[in-house]
Amino acid sequence: MKTELTTLLGIEYPIIQGGMAWVAEHRLAAAVSEAGGLGLIGAANAPAEWVRDEIRKAKELTDKPFGVNIMLMSPYADEVAKVVAEEKVKVVTTGAGNPGKYMTMWKEAGIKVIPVVASVALAKMMVKAGADAVVAEGTESGGHIGETTTMVLVPQVVDAVKVPVIAAGGIADGRGIAAAFMLGASGVQMGTRFVATQDAVVHENYKNYIVKAKDIDTRVTGRSGGHPVRVLRNEATKKYLDMEKAGATFEELEMLTVGGLRKAVTEGDVRTGSVMSGQIAGMIKDIPTCKEVMETLVAETDALLKGKGFYE
Repeated sequence: MKTELTTLLGIEYPIIQGGMAWVAEHRLAAAVSEAGGLGLIGAANAPAEWVRDEIRKAKELTDKPFGVNIMLMSPYADEVAKVVAEEKVKVVTTGAGNPGKYMTMWKEAGIKVIPVVASVALAKMMVKAGADAVVAEGTESGGHIGETTTMVLVPQVVDAVKVPVIAAGGIADGRGIAAAFMLGASGVQMGTRFVATQDAVVHENYKNYIVKAKDIDTRVTGRSGGHPVRVLRNEATKKYLDMEKAGATFEELEMLTVGGLRKAVTEGDVRTGSVMSGQIAGMIKDIPTCKEVMETLVAETDALLKGKGFYE
């Protein structure tokens, strides 16, 4: 499965694991990279030294390329940007902002920069700033989302930019990967599928909640405040949506979600915590290893596309 993306990143398969806060730590990232994809450490709002420690721990587990996802709204973004350059991380993906001011430093360190975008305009802006590729993420994704679907967004971004485009949102198996190639993507990014793996250091309650989910079980909170987030429905989402409908202020709604993701991921509170998940949760029926996930994805995609000219 050689594509423009595998050549750019030096990986075996064009499959990237999402940089999910509280989920994407060094063990998951290393497991995905060892399996032939690109694992990511999610920096989220963590301090720079935590990120440095995670990078070094990942290097002890794999000598294959892995990356760091940096949320540019983080108060530690400037320090984390320096750490990834100092540690010679191979790839950085970014979200929630423009990485332009870090580009020179990252390029000098040999880092490939891949912003996550939810619109054609943002994709063009990121490429102009020096991005090596972009992740076109549809609204089917878990966590913070845009409003355009993957099937609509990806081909428009592909037509608008001259760098590799990675499709994200609503992809759980080889059919999704094959569809992404059909839309013009050079690879895919998957989050929820890698949460429900043995290698993810996530509470079993969280993993099992994904496995038990049905096709209609995700909800989007925060639309009234302009920060939509996709999660699996539970007591917390019902309360949030009821308050949102009743006209609660942004501050009141924020109080409901503070610490919610950590509560679900580390404590296993899937009742009042924030169980972020993509719409593909209803397609996940097991909790395999990352290696098993990758082998299945590649076999399924090969069966659909091998010999069709979509990759070498």
